[in-house]
Amino acid sequence: MSLTATGRATDEAAVADALVANLPGAPLLAQPHGSDPVPMQVLESGVSATYVGPRSADLAVILLDRTELIAAGGGGDRVRLGDVLRPALEAATDVIGGGQLGDAADGVPASLFQSADAVVFDLIGEEGVAGWFAVALRTPAPPRGFRDVSSRLGRISTVQMTLSVEIGRAVVSVQELLDAQPGTVIELDRAVGSEADVFLNGRMIAHGEIVVVDRRFAVRVTEVLDTADGG
Repeated sequence: MSLTATGRATDEAAVADALVANLPGAPLLAQPHGSDPVPMQVLESGVSATYVGPRSADLAVILLDRTELIAAGGGGDRVRLGDVLRPALEAATDVIGGGQLGDAADGVPASLFQSADAVVFDLIGEEGVAGWFAVALRTPAPPRGFRDVSSRLGRISTVQMTLSVEIGRAVVSVQELLDAQPGTVIELDRAVGSEADVFLNGRMIAHGEIVVVDRRFAVRVTEVLDTADGG
């Protein structure tokens, strides 16, 4: 089956342009995918990620020559390919805005390149096609209203969901990461006493303050975000 997608929507093109502008190594140009199918055997060497927000997206990057990527990762096993490509993926999803990028996982599902919703780009270097980028943007449908919501929630009231709390982030170079040893101190981007971010299944839903309850860390919610405000 031919792994192609037709058309180049403005939004997808902006995402692709932001990606190639931040890829490590020689400059690349994103162009609409040509007629030749993307080889199935290269899918396992790529990286894929999901972006969740008011407008979500599935993304995948495949680069044929990974020499410069391995070098950017320090040439060791501590840094994964997804870690090296994550800054470029974050720059790409910043164009979408208002959401959270998940982990960049090894391998690319063939279904993404086969999806009618995906727009595929050839990544062009000095010697021709150097790889491919696929992005499928999704706008969630508005929720349907129910007269008796509480009665329907009974079916899902016991479903378990992952709640996580983030107290800060840090931007470090690959070299700084490789040099990290037990005892290394990494400064975060927030001052002592600043609010923490509360995430539900990777989506920011609230802000809160860190407290201790029965010798365990806990978070006291100080602000619940609207759907449109969640990061």
